[in-house]
Parts: sequence; structure tokens; C-alpha cells
Amino acid sequence: MRRTERLFQIIQILRRHDRPVTASELAEELETSLRTIYRDTAELIAQRVPIRGEAGMGYILEDGYDMPPLMLTADELEAAVLGAKWVEARGDLHLARGARDLIAKLTAAVPPDLQPVIVDAGLAPVSFRSRLADSFDVSLIRLAIRTQKKIHLTYSDEKGNASSRTIWPFVLAYSEEARMICAWCEMREDFRHFRTDRVIRAELIDAKFPVRIHELRKRWNAIRRQEREAEKARQAGVSEA
Repeated sequence: MRRTERLFQIIQILRRHDRPVTASELAEELETSLRTIYRDTAELIAQRVPIRGEAGMGYILEDGYDMPPLMLTADELEAAVLGAKWVEARGDLHLARGARDLIAKLTAAVPPDLQPVIVDAGLAPVSFRSRLADSFDVSLIRLAIRTQKKIHLTYSDEKGNASSRTIWPFVLAYSEEARMICAWCEMREDFRHFRTDRVIRAELIDAKFPVRIHELRKRWNAIRRQEREAEKARQAGVSEA
């Protein structure tokens, strides 16, 4: 690993943690010596990177520090390219175009020695299932999540029965085959999941969620945890029987 790359990796590791990271932990992850870590952290501090701590105590990166956004490693670039290619194949039209634009911008912005990592990347997402088609622009759901505005849906269930719902979407989940809207349903007064390929019509309403979106996600995640724990308990009971 080149020294410049290692310096940025140290910053990245410190950024991932909200506790002091010891020199031993840094040395182990970067596969280098303690002496090298001490020298590199001293160099970063000399360059006015806001790292607090010292040898034997651990290091922490102060809040608010922004690394140059395009100082990326080869692994990070390959991760971005592979992810963008998956999104291009599985996202809506606007998201797919955004994925292509992202790859183009990365190619133009990274140093010349890293451009082959993007242009000649031998990475490709493989799918063995066809994506189910949507009858509406799914980017409308992403807009509703960003702006925290309600959506009025006309929805068809698995039996073909249509109903009208007003929902508060807070997650749009992507799988290989389909996309799922996770939302609070005003009609059911509960959380519900809606497959985008079963949406007949969707309309953005100029009305904000009455609850903060992070609170909706928190409550939804709590219910999911309870359901998983209940399922584990049920399976354990079946095994004992």
C-alpha cells in the first residue's frame, strides 16, 4: 500500500469509529508496523488533520473534518462501480441514469493512474431473475421519502383486488426481482409493505408526514426485531418438541 493511500485509510478508519482507535488496531487493519502508524499519525497531525490522542491511548478524529471527496482507493472505486452497475440494472430510469452519470464523473475526476480501475473493471452484477415491471415512475416514491410528503396509492393485492391508500413512505427496499415500499398506511393505521409492481397509480400529496421520518423507521425496526425474536423463540420451541 502506498503511503498516501495509507494516510487516507487511517483517516477513514478513525472516521468509522466514535471511540479512540489504538495504534495496534490501525496497524492490524492496515497490515503494517506500529512504528509506521506512529509516523503516519504524526504526519497527519502535522498536516493539521484534527486527530486527538497519542501513542498508548488511541486516536480519534474530531467531528466536522472533511476529507477530499475523490481521494479513493482502488477497492473503494471498485465498490462504487459495482454498486452503480447494480443500481443501473435494478433502479428506476432516473436512478439508472444517475448511476451511469456517477461512473462517468468518477472516471473524469480520479487521478489518471486510477482511471483503469473504473474503465477496465472486471466486475459485473449477475442476475438470474427478471425484474418485475412497474406501471408508474418509482422515482416519485424516492421524492416522497426525501421531502417527507404523503403518497396516494391505488394498489392491487396479490388477488387483484384494488384499493386506495394514503401512505407515508420511509424506506424503498430493492431486491433482485422487485422493489418494496415500506410505509405507514393511514387506512390500516399500521405499517404496511407495498410492492411497486402492484401499484396501479401513485400521486404525491402536498402534505407532510405528521411524524418525523426517523421516528417511523425507529418504530418499524423495533417491530421487525420483535418479530424476529418471536420467530426464533417459536423455532426453538419446535426443535425442543
